[in-house]
Amino acid sequence: MTFKTQFGSIIQSNFKPAVLFRHPHVQTIFPKYTIKTVKLSLVRERITTPDNDFIDVDWMLPGSPKAMVVLFHGLEGSSNSHYIQHLLAELKKREIAAVVMHFRGCSGETNLTTRAYHSGATFDPLFFLPLVKQRYPALKLFAVGFSLGGNMLMKLLASAEYKAQADIVEGSVCVSAPLNLSASAKAINDGFSKVYQAHLMKSMKRNLLEKINKVDFSGALSVDASDITKMQTFREFDQHITAPLHGFKGADDYYTCCSAIYDLPEITTPTLIIHAADDPFMNENVIPDKKLISQNIAYELSEHGGHVGFMNNVFGPNKLYLPQRVSDFVEEQLC
Repeated sequence: MTFKTQFGSIIQSNFKPAVLFRHPHVQTIFPKYTIKTVKLSLVRERITTPDNDFIDVDWMLPGSPKAMVVLFHGLEGSSNSHYIQHLLAELKKREIAAVVMHFRGCSGETNLTTRAYHSGATFDPLFFLPLVKQRYPALKLFAVGFSLGGNMLMKLLASAEYKAQADIVEGSVCVSAPLNLSASAKAINDGFSKVYQAHLMKSMKRNLLEKINKVDFSGALSVDASDITKMQTFREFDQHITAPLHGFKGADDYYTCCSAIYDLPEITTPTLIIHAADDPFMNENVIPDKKLISQNIAYELSEHGGHVGFMNNVFGPNKLYLPQRVSDFVEEQLC
């Protein structure tokens, strides 16, 4: 049964997983390894950016689509990420077109400049969204962001640069987003969550070291390959890599400038935010105060769900909640 979206408040989600699957780490890990993804045929396109770099995008275009959804993945994600694949499969069933915009360096190939991506990196979406709308003017355009991509999307929709384009997105969904980056950096460096941090840091460091061998970073960083190899936390990486590469004074300045939590009241696009209170990547400080939830925001908070998990069960139909809920929201906004 479709869940009616309630704007202007924080409400309890109708996501109720089976008892055996309520643990946050089970929710976070199991969907990736226990629920098969449908093999999809995506068409890749390389698009040159205004600064002469590139982004790779993957298109899924049904015969007669009734809407278009732009998907933004999470940290070190891609169109191959399980949450992206599951949502694409559900959108395809409902004859809704979609395109995955890879952040720079996340499509399997190193980008050409020192500029990369981060939780507030709106520059490529600001360029790409109007391009999608120009190509498919008859289709209503929606946007969905997961984790880092969700925080970025909220920053984007609240920005003056986006609003100057006349709010081209009809609706958006933000899933498991670190809306308070400082709180998230602390939470993922505690207890078992360090395992997730170590896994992501391994990928981030490997990709950066490969890029340093291909792109001239002289003058851009104050650390060398040996320093990068020794980094263990997000804060270290953000202090020495993310901040200097993107014009921030340091990790704290980056976290303050790019946390979307206080930008929510500026969003005029109908927006659904989905979050689990037990998300191991975060703590309670990423959950906004009720006064930050405007009439354009619907915030659905569940007790369980982990990080981009929201798995109902591993048996029978409708194993995953997110593809259904996100697709229901898109169709609700089409009515």
